[in-house]
Amino acid sequence: MEQRNVAGLLLAAGGGRRLGRPKALVEFDGEPLVRRALRLLAGGGCAPVHVVVGAGANDLPPLPEAVLVRNPDWYRGMGLSLRLGLASLPTHVTAAVVVLVDQPLLTPAAVRRVRAAYDCGAAVATATYAGRPGHPVLLGRDTWPLLERYATGDRGARDLLRARPDLVVRVPCDGVGDPADLDTPADLARAAQEVSAAPAPVHQAVVVGDEGQGSG
Repeated sequence: MEQRNVAGLLLAAGGGRRLGRPKALVEFDGEPLVRRALRLLAGGGCAPVHVVVGAGANDLPPLPEAVLVRNPDWYRGMGLSLRLGLASLPTHVTAAVVVLVDQPLLTPAAVRRVRAAYDCGAAVATATYAGRPGHPVLLGRDTWPLLERYATGDRGARDLLRARPDLVVRVPCDGVGDPADLDTPADLARAAQEVSAAPAPVHQAVVVGDEGQGSG
């Protein structure tokens, strides 16, 4: 049986113009968004975890849990960051779960769901929320060459998902995260309010095989 090694890939190179600073450096719930997103991927069982950085890279906190991939041309958009990140992964990696740094309300449970689709044979898996595709997105290695065509400018895997629906398994993730982007200070305030209004987690014994829904 083929061994399936699923890495995590965090895209965190953007300048965050409307937020006033690079998104990776924005503080959310007491920590930089980049560190929260890395915990999301690790908590979802992805290893290794690579993070593509660009704007503000020299101001990042220490991130010993991740491999940093620098994108000096980050201003060219998300597509280049995605392609650089995938190219940086070691050869034993057979798929990657991709998330964006500005979606702090995703959870490890959503990561585990899209990984499970890959374990069942999916070449590409995308989380859906109310029927609409979002992150996390899983890309099997065999599909990475296709991104040379589709991941251009500020488009990541979106055009591939639209052009090749035959490859895509849609994974409902309603109730295990919110894919809202943080593009403006108002977005940041809304997300922070949602976190503060969430009920405190209930501490209980861990049952083997329990998916869990801890926050990312």
